[in-house]
Amino acid sequence: MEESTEREGTEREGAEPEGAGLDGRDRDLAPIGALVGHPARAAMLAALAAGRALPATDLARCARISPAAATAHLHRLIDGGLVRVRVQGRHRYHEIAGPEVAAVLEAMARIAPPAPVRSLRQDRANRAIAEARTCYDHLAGRLGVELADRILRNDLLSVAAAGHVLTDAGRAKLTELGIDPGPVLRSRRALARPCLDWTQRRPHLAGAMPAAITARLIDLRLLTRTAGRGLRPAPDYQDRIDSWLRP
Repeated sequence: MEESTEREGTEREGAEPEGAGLDGRDRDLAPIGALVGHPARAAMLAALAAGRALPATDLARCARISPAAATAHLHRLIDGGLVRVRVQGRHRYHEIAGPEVAAVLEAMARIAPPAPVRSLRQDRANRAIAEARTCYDHLAGRLGVELADRILRNDLLSVAAAGHVLTDAGRAKLTELGIDPGPVLRSRRALARPCLDWTQRRPHLAGAMPAAITARLIDLRLLTRTAGRGLRPAPDYQDRIDSWLRP
């Protein structure tokens, strides 16, 4: 499971050592394990891991349960802090509570056994998300790892004691792509951090900058959302990325 609407960047993306909280006390993992461990709730979290906000009826279909059962499961996920509700008029949409929840789901996917493949359609879907998908709100899969490599190799980011720093070259490339660097730098989220990709076993990049780049690539139709978390690259995706990242 994995991490495009604009979000409040109130969460700091980073893991705490040894499972201890900021108050120094150990954390009780059992309640979270119980929430994620139910097949229906796991299916709903997987659907939301794409970064979309979905109504309960859509989540019921994803989990193959009745709307009433989905509502009950969603209440538990909300009470447990894994999902939050966004109200628009008379409609209620559910979304992952924040990037730290998406990071937990990503970490679990790396150690979980593969789901059985029961159809050619499912096999094709699995191959597609290994190629390109959203991990919460940033690009993952082979294309995500490749983009991360090129961003770092081209020195758009530098590594400092406090984490990644946007370089002058990085500012210029964001502007060239049509992204204002100001809001990216003002976000309370980490600018960029490694996020180990569960299909590639190598890191892609998460954080405010990768999220902004992914949203922009979707706006430019270089990436198109497909079912679930999948992203389909445009036929000229590679050529245009090459052109953008050319020194």
